[in-house]
Amino acid sequence: MDHIAIADSIAAAAHAGQLDKAGLPYLGHVRRVAAYVDPANAEAAVAALLHDVIEDSGITAAQLAEQGIPASAIDAVERLTRRDHVPPDDYYRRIREHPIAREVKLADLADNTDPERMANLSDADRARLTSKYAHAYQALGADFGDGAERRARANR
Repeated sequence: MDHIAIADSIAAAAHAGQLDKAGLPYLGHVRRVAAYVDPANAEAAVAALLHDVIEDSGITAAQLAEQGIPASAIDAVERLTRRDHVPPDDYYRRIREHPIAREVKLADLADNTDPERMANLSDADRARLTSKYAHAYQALGADFGDGAERRARANR
């Protein structure tokens, strides 16, 4: 069973018509995140493709399981899903404790902090998000250099 192809299909349906902060198709973001994870970690690629489907669509963890998505990838997606009642430090602690979730979140940050993407934002949004992403990197025990390394590795 090709879990990556299944995850890509689910992501394409879930994010159809959605745009990112720069006004580009959101599916491009999740596919880039999948490209930025460790290439030897297929479950991280699956989780990367699905990292926003619970948060941004009506898809549930149970539905992902019904589609054959591995439990470890689903657990990572659930940890990556923001919940209104969870303080940011608790959110990042839960991600840090799960190797796949941490790998995906660092890949997500790599895409979100891409200078080309950031250049498409207003000055106010860029400043706000730079501060937010710096906190996220710190909470995960990394820094902006991690994102640059991931982008470079994926673009080789």
